[in-house]
Amino acid sequence: MNHRILAAALLAAFPSTLVAQAAPPASTQAAPQEDLVPVAIDTSLGRIVVALDRAHAPVTTANFLHYVDTHRFDGETFYRAMHVGTGGLVQAGISSDARKLYPPVAHEPTSRTGLHNVAGAISMANAGPGTAKSDFFILLSDMPSLDSNGPGGDPNGFAAFGRVVEGMDVLKKILEAPVSPTKGEGAMKGQMLDPPVKIIRAARVK
Repeated sequence: MNHRILAAALLAAFPSTLVAQAAPPASTQAAPQEDLVPVAIDTSLGRIVVALDRAHAPVTTANFLHYVDTHRFDGETFYRAMHVGTGGLVQAGISSDARKLYPPVAHEPTSRTGLHNVAGAISMANAGPGTAKSDFFILLSDMPSLDSNGPGGDPNGFAAFGRVVEGMDVLKKILEAPVSPTKGEGAMKGQMLDPPVKIIRAARVK
C-alpha cells in the first residue's frame, strides 16, 4: 500500500502547465515492427481497450500481461483521478492484497522506447527505476513532464507501454467521478475516488 501511495504522490508532483507533446528522440536505428497486444479492462463504468506495445516496451508489457493472464486485476479498482487543466490521469492497481503483487520489473524509459506520455497512453506508476509492480495510469491529456528527461520532470520518468484504442469516454467518466475531500495522503488528498471504480475483469482481446 505504501508503494502505491508513494508512486501516486510522485505523479502528483509534476507541474500542471506542461501539456505540450514532446518530440520523439531522433534515432538512426530501424524501428521495430508493430506488435500490439489488445487488452480489455471492463469496469463498473464501461469497457476500456488498450493496445500494449510489445515491440517497443517488451518488459513492461510482459509484466502487465502477467497480471492480466493470472486475473490479478479482476476485482481491483481505479482509485485515483488527478485533474490537470482540462485533462489529467486516472490510476489503478492492486490494493486489496499485497500477496497478489509480483516482483518489480526493470524500468523502460521513454527515451529508450520512443513512446511518450500523451493523451491515451497507458504507463506504469513507480517510486523510482525498477520499482514498478501493478499500479498503472492512463492519461487524458499530454504530460511530457512524465517522460524520461521531460521538461521539468523526473530524469527517469514513467514507462509508457501502450495506448487506448476504445473507451476514452469511459476514462472521462472515471476522471469526473466523485472524490473524497479527506481521503489520501499528501499530494493525493482530494484525488481518491469515493467510491473507487471497480475493475470487473481484465483480459486479452481474442
